[in-house]
Amino acid sequence: MTQKEIAEDIRRAVQVLREGGIILYPTDTIWGIGCDASCEDAVQRIFRLKQRSDSKAMLCLVDSAARLQRYVRRVPDVAWDLIEYAERPLTLILDGAVNLAPSLVAADGSVGMRVTRENISHELCYRFQRAVVSTSANISGQPSPAIFREISDEIRNGVDYIMLSRQNDTRPSRPSQIMRLRQDGEFSILRS
Repeated sequence: MTQKEIAEDIRRAVQVLREGGIILYPTDTIWGIGCDASCEDAVQRIFRLKQRSDSKAMLCLVDSAARLQRYVRRVPDVAWDLIEYAERPLTLILDGAVNLAPSLVAADGSVGMRVTRENISHELCYRFQRAVVSTSANISGQPSPAIFREISDEIRNGVDYIMLSRQNDTRPSRPSQIMRLRQDGEFSILRS
C-alpha cells in the first residue's frame, strides 16, 4: 500500500472508532479487535463477538507513555524504564484505572495498557487521541490468529471496519509480554 492509502485506511478506522464502532486492525503483536476504550457499548459488542465473559479483561493500546497517564491514576516510576527499554511489546497491568469503560477495569481496579510502537497501530492511536481496546481477533478459547488470513469469517463479519493495512503480511507474530506492576514498583511476569 502507498502512504496515501495507509493514511486513508487509518482515517476511516478512526472515523469508525469515533462513531462508537469496532474495527479489526493490525497491532504491534497479532491482529486485534478494537474500539474506543471509553465507550462501554462498543466494549460490550466486542465481548459478545468474542463470546467471552466480561470478567476476562481486555487491554488497551496508546500511542505514547505520556498518554498512559490519562488512564492510570499514578504510573509507577519504574514503568517508564520498562516501556522505554522493552525489546518486544510489553503489556503492563497497572492499578488505578480511570477514564475507561467500566468493563475494561478489573475488579481490583487494574487495567492492561501497552504503548504501541508499530507504525499502523501507533498512528491509529495517535490520530484517535484516545486509548484503543486491543484483544485478539478470535472467538474466546480458539487459537489467536498469527496472520490476517487466519481470522475467522465470524470475526470479520462482526466488525464495522476491517483495516486494509498489513493484510498481506505473512510474518507470524506473537502476543506481548505481560507484567503486573504494583504502585510500590513490585512486579511479576504473567507471560514472557
